[in-house]
Amino acid sequence: MKRKNFTEEQIVKALKRVQNGEPAKNVCRELGIHEQTFYNWKKKYAGMEVSDVRELKRLAEENAKLKRLVAEQALDI
Repeated sequence: MKRKNFTEEQIVKALKRVQNGEPAKNVCRELGIHEQTFYNWKKKYAGMEVSDVRELKRLAEENAKLKRLVAEQALDI
């Protein structure tokens, strides 16, 4: 089965649809995902706006970059 990639915006919109009263089962069927995937998204992105998700992603990338720099310096020493 082909893996589908959803953007953070699409994930947040799906979560908001369920928050507004639409059944999770219907949203999952429409997106073609398993309900467990939806609940994993909910655990990770619950209560976030699109801008919050973008900021989280940016911070994670910056953190990875800094970790690489520290690891390279530790090897040099």
